[in-house]
Amino acid sequence: MAQPKTRKSRSKPKSVGQFLVVLPRTDPLVWRRILVPEAYSFWDLHVAIQDAMGWLDAHLHEFEIVDPSGRIERIGIPYDDFDDVRPTAAGWEVPISKVLVHGMGPMRYRYDFGDDWEHTLEFEGVEAADGGRYPRCLTGAGACPPEDVGGTRGYADFLQIIRDPDHPEHEEALAWAGGAFDPNAFDPASVTFDDPRKRWRTAFQEG
Repeated sequence: MAQPKTRKSRSKPKSVGQFLVVLPRTDPLVWRRILVPEAYSFWDLHVAIQDAMGWLDAHLHEFEIVDPSGRIERIGIPYDDFDDVRPTAAGWEVPISKVLVHGMGPMRYRYDFGDDWEHTLEFEGVEAADGGRYPRCLTGAGACPPEDVGGTRGYADFLQIIRDPDHPEHEEALAWAGGAFDPNAFDPASVTFDDPRKRWRTAFQEG
């Protein structure tokens, strides 16, 4: 499997794309607004979304884009066993600049096909880089749900349990979440972004 090529624009991009990432059907609503280098691939964007949201990148993912003809294009991690029924382009081989135009409809970003966290991803345009570090999380709200909590329905049940001290599963649920969980807690300044190339090597070359 070919490793993604190094791009100088990752460290000093000339322009950046702005994305709004929303996790629908969460209450409080979980969302982030991020800036990423325009030269990013979809793998790079995936890593930035994971880090901004607070996910652990422990499950499969895919982007789903509907072109003007209505055809669905999937970008993520290809698997030969499913290529005939569910063709998926390798995210590290597809630059975001080739398929994104300002004003296009929202895309889907799906993470964890079991819990089925389906994010709405909206491309909000390109702007000149300011010389700072990218990717960057501009703003957002809502804590990332715990991994493996059971999707949006499981997350709602989890919040109901931890808010009720008399619930028979209250203590167990809190312990499972690490002792405490504040669904409103989010600070964009606390977001740190991993190197997408390092994440790729961890995913596909180590083990």
